[in-house]
Formats: sequence, C-alpha cells, structure tokens
Amino acid sequence: MNLLLIFIIVFIVDYILGSIPFAVIVAKMYGVDILKEGSGNPGATNVKRVIGKKAGNAVFILDFLKGLIATVWPLIFINLGEWNFYLAIVGLIAAILGHSFSVFLKFRGGKGIATTMGGILILMPWALLIGVILWVVVFYLTRYVSLASVVFGLSLPVSTILLNENKGVIMFSGILALLIAIRHVSNIKRLLKGKENRFSKKSKH
Repeated sequence: MNLLLIFIIVFIVDYILGSIPFAVIVAKMYGVDILKEGSGNPGATNVKRVIGKKAGNAVFILDFLKGLIATVWPLIFINLGEWNFYLAIVGLIAAILGHSFSVFLKFRGGKGIATTMGGILILMPWALLIGVILWVVVFYLTRYVSLASVVFGLSLPVSTILLNENKGVIMFSGILALLIAIRHVSNIKRLLKGKENRFSKKSKH
C-alpha cells in the first residue's frame, strides 16, 4: 500500500477516534448537557466543576485513553520500519485535533491535554513525567488549570531538548506546545486580565 495513503488512513481513523466526545457522553449519563453548563467546554475540567470529581476523572481517563490508543495501534498493527514512529506522531496529532475540533460537535471540543498526555506516554515518557510534575506544582500553587496546562505544554520542547532527544521529537513537542497554547488563548487573555476562574478546592463527589 502507498505510504502516503497509509498516513492518510491513520490520520482519518485517529481523527474520528479523537472526536468521540466523552465529556458530552458522560455528562448526559448524569442528565447534564455539558455544552450548556459551566464554561461550555466539553472537557474533563468543566465536567468536574459542573458534575463532580467522579465524572470529571472518568472523562479524563477516557480522553487519556483516546490519545494512548491513537498512538499505539499504528505501532502494533502497521510495520513501516523507521516510519512507524512518525506514523504514531501523525495519529496522536489527529486524535488531538479530533478532540479539539470534533466532527460530532460541529467542530467544537476540549483543550486536548488528557489526550496529549495519553499519546506522549508512549512517545516521550520522560518529558511527560516532567510536564506532569510541573502541571501539579503550578496547579496547586495557583489553582489555575489553564495556567498549569500551558506550562505543561511549554515544558515539552524544553524537556526534549534537555533530554537530548532527536530533532524529530523536539519538533513534534514544539507542535504540541503550539497546539496547547492556541487552545488556551482565551484563557491566557483572562489570566492577563485577572478574570480567569480558579478551580475551587471544594469539589462534588
């Protein structure tokens, strides 16, 4: 099969996988239209704010698994030698785009942090570990999920450089950082104006 066609097929499959709106599905199980509640964002954070910890954590895990599966299946079922790594990268980017611009939600979607984490667990686990540590520290110091997520994204290219990864991985991590920053533009503007909502220490169960 033509190499380009294989990449296109993987992109389409993983875009559709990424488009599955687990936040909407889980929220509906609780009788909530998450697109009309809270921030209106179909992601784990909004679900956690509106419905509670259990539902929010379930959405995070499901979105994490989207990224993981989107990255792993091309590595397992397709044998393209040195191209497999890049195929997995394309699969993860497609899943993130699907999550952020879901075909099932008229191209609305979440921020893509959980999906990103699921994929880079496979592709660059040490950079993920550093990023998660920074996310936790920033979040618990500020209670801003958005700020912690942006710091997580920015840490990826820095970490891959410090870890002496190859140029392909560094470029890929830079793309991820850019995608995360773009998805958080509105949050960054609110942060600069002092209008961003902090995540309450009190949460539902």
